[in-house]
Amino acid sequence: MPRHLERILSLDDFEREARRYLPRPLFGYVASVAEDGHTARASREAFDAYAFLPRSLINVSGVSTHTELFGHRYAYPFGIAPMGISALTAYRGDQVLARAASKASIPMVVSGTSLIPMEDLAGPNGSDWFQAYLPGTLEEIDALLARVEHAGFSKLVITVDYAVPPNPENHRRAGFSSPLRPGPRLAWDGLMRPRWLFGTFLKTLWHHGVPHFENNAAVRGVPVLAKNANRDFSGRRHLDWSTLDQVRSRWKGALVVKGILHPEDARRAVSAGADGLIVSNHGGRQLDGTVAPLTMLPEVLNAVQGAVPVMIDGSFRRGSQVLKALSLGAHFVFLGRPFNYAASIAGEAGVEKAITLLGSELERNMALLGVRGMDELSTGLLRYHRCTESE
Repeated sequence: MPRHLERILSLDDFEREARRYLPRPLFGYVASVAEDGHTARASREAFDAYAFLPRSLINVSGVSTHTELFGHRYAYPFGIAPMGISALTAYRGDQVLARAASKASIPMVVSGTSLIPMEDLAGPNGSDWFQAYLPGTLEEIDALLARVEHAGFSKLVITVDYAVPPNPENHRRAGFSSPLRPGPRLAWDGLMRPRWLFGTFLKTLWHHGVPHFENNAAVRGVPVLAKNANRDFSGRRHLDWSTLDQVRSRWKGALVVKGILHPEDARRAVSAGADGLIVSNHGGRQLDGTVAPLTMLPEVLNAVQGAVPVMIDGSFRRGSQVLKALSLGAHFVFLGRPFNYAASIAGEAGVEKAITLLGSELERNMALLGVRGMDELSTGLLRYHRCTESE
């Protein structure tokens, strides 16, 4: 284990280390939240609205964190959420995340805005989950789905909360643009972080050339470093529920809809044939002032009445927070930024440590709660004890 990982004791520690390692624009991109950050704060504060009610004198010598999802047995009830441009924050970042997740027997969702071709990320030592931002026409959608299927992915995650790009204000404050535009300030930011410059950026250029957005569509996208290119997320305003119907008719594997908050949307997604839902506000990066996923989880669960697995993401950093969501009824939890930071500072070893830290917290807290397996988690172990400021 790299020596600097010895001082990492929690997932939040990875963020502090990554701030020192990554250039300002890239750290700003990963950490960025929409506008004034109200959505992100609501997600964090939602956990404080629930307190545990532990049981005593339970034999917890055989605590199991194993979880069944879509017919697969995972080591933990959490996985790695899709994150764009991870190969810029860590050398071959998407592969690092996929390999570490596969070794630990947890899922990793490949992002549609990843910089490594999806074909290189699928397989026994990679991932079988792919997340897509749907292109603007049915023909382009069909072509993308054919590519995803041919690559070997069996689970398709459709993100539905991205009708238009969010306010770029905070990206601009950090000096980030997509694609990155070369200039004196960007060069200076790189020079100020020599470990990243030589260990990630120049190493990538030497071995693989300029990274491109590889997986937005059926064909290769624009380079991540360009003066005049625009990454195209326009042309999606017209997409509606009929688009999801089209995807369902074309895609034969498991279909997961990500970005659900409203109970009516949950019902509609299930009626369209979704096999699973992810309750999410996009990590607080889209619409500011949005309700926290944890707040809406009980209503979404009530809306679908057990018809499909309901998963969740949104500011999870502790095993106790994962347990609160699972006790409320979530089937699975996804985390993004902490694993991105872990990969950036220590590659695969960093991601492995992040998984181990969170898994250990989860197992320990289950024992302290008097719970031996996922099937024993319930709302009876929680008490709603105060309203958060965001509510």
